[in-house]
Amino acid sequence: MKYNYVKDFSRHFNNMRSYVMGNESGLLMASWPNGRLEVPFPYFAEVMTGFEYCAATGMIYEGMEKEALTCIQAVRDRHDGAKRNPFSEPECGHHYARSMASWSAILALSGFQYSGVEQSMYITEQPGRYFWSNGYAWGICTVSPSDVVIEVLKGSLNLKKLKAGNKKEISLKNITIGEGNRQTIQL
Repeated sequence: MKYNYVKDFSRHFNNMRSYVMGNESGLLMASWPNGRLEVPFPYFAEVMTGFEYCAATGMIYEGMEKEALTCIQAVRDRHDGAKRNPFSEPECGHHYARSMASWSAILALSGFQYSGVEQSMYITEQPGRYFWSNGYAWGICTVSPSDVVIEVLKGSLNLKKLKAGNKKEISLKNITIGEGNRQTIQL
């Protein structure tokens, strides 16, 4: 972030592909604060969303949430629907799969994990409203200091255990939360 985040690309030279330009912001593939390599690797002067999301997710896990959200916001500002397509973040072609790394930021921010074998869910203890999905169902999980409300918007969720952050794991009596329902679990 310190060396590779550029707030304004107006004066940035890139002889390759331009996925960021003008007064837009982004995270460069590489920079050399102490002098560039004589033969740098290709694409070093570019910005690519897949790598930006990957770096931002790493920042979240390292406690650099503000910096991570700055990077993610730069991507979303560039792909806002007016300047660029918000549903195609090209790198080596349109609808390039690497930009799907954006999903990892959702997991990093929410701390969400689900085991279908153990029927257990883990979520952050940070108060907020979080999206979750487990392959069978999806919905919203609202965390407060005293409880967690799990809402199933589609599918059904079988749950035997819940853990929020560092709080103790709560054993449940094999509950099933059906579509359109919610369950409040006291912490």
